Amino acid sequence: MIVSTHQLRKEYGATVALRDVELRVPAGSVYGLVGPNGAGKSTLLSILAGLRSASAGTIEINADHARVAVLPDTPQFDSWLTGREVVDLARTLAGPAVPVDRVDEVLEQAGLTDAANRSVGGYSRGMLQRLGVASTVVGDPMLLMLDEPSSALDPAGRREVLDLVARLRGEATVIFSSHVLGDVQEVCDSVGILREGELLFQGPLNDLLVGSAVPHYRVSLRPPIEPAAAALRAAPWVRSVEPMGAAELRISVDSVEDAETHLAGVLAPTGARVVSFGPEAATLEQVFLELTS
Repeated sequence: MIVSTHQLRKEYGATVALRDVELRVPAGSVYGLVGPNGAGKSTLLSILAGLRSASAGTIEINADHARVAVLPDTPQFDSWLTGREVVDLARTLAGPAVPVDRVDEVLEQAGLTDAANRSVGGYSRGMLQRLGVASTVVGDPMLLMLDEPSSALDPAGRREVLDLVARLRGEATVIFSSHVLGDVQEVCDSVGILREGELLFQGPLNDLLVGSAVPHYRVSLRPPIEPAAAALRAAPWVRSVEPMGAAELRISVDSVEDAETHLAGVLAPTGARVVSFGPEAATLEQVFLELTS
């Protein structure tokens, strides 16, 4: 593990912001940190970055301190500098051995080539966010901590940032904090879910999506679908049956095993003409709402 914590706790007076967090971030992964507002994500990142101190617990970071980079959720820069000067200054401070042409490379990846020679005082918030990402990656860090890196971006800007993060997998370790669950599901291979300072789940994203959500099946039928829907509602292992238009049913079941064993047997006596059926892939948003509700 490149990052691990043991019983990490942060208190602000009577308020507990982090509750004995046992974080485990695999080296080379893109680790998504998600949770409702006030869950403790920014507090956790700031403690890992050394910007705040923990009230209790220990932290282990197996990376050279000079190769740890942090991007706050609202990066700010001296307004009179150009975009190229900002990124080159970051390169000089964080990775002086990194070639100068790396500056133009990351500016292009962040979609800022055309604005590179403009003073950043005229940049939009989205442009500043992308400039922050470029400044964070230019020094060739081993560990990046990104706090809401795509929150202020339009769809095109978000696409550029997500592509940039995805390219870092295997070359660096990224802790990616975000409220945009679709972004986390797209680029992250591991995930941690925080609620009220407590880590409810962490592990491979696939394990979360397969194992945590209530299983659902989609059944496509030739109309009419009502006899099949009635028979399914009567089955004890079926939680709910929801028509999805005139030719499809969405079925919530107790377990995948029940559906695999009994679904065909329930449908056969109804004379239903089955076009297809199979499990519905869970989304991170569905699992997140189940865990945090």
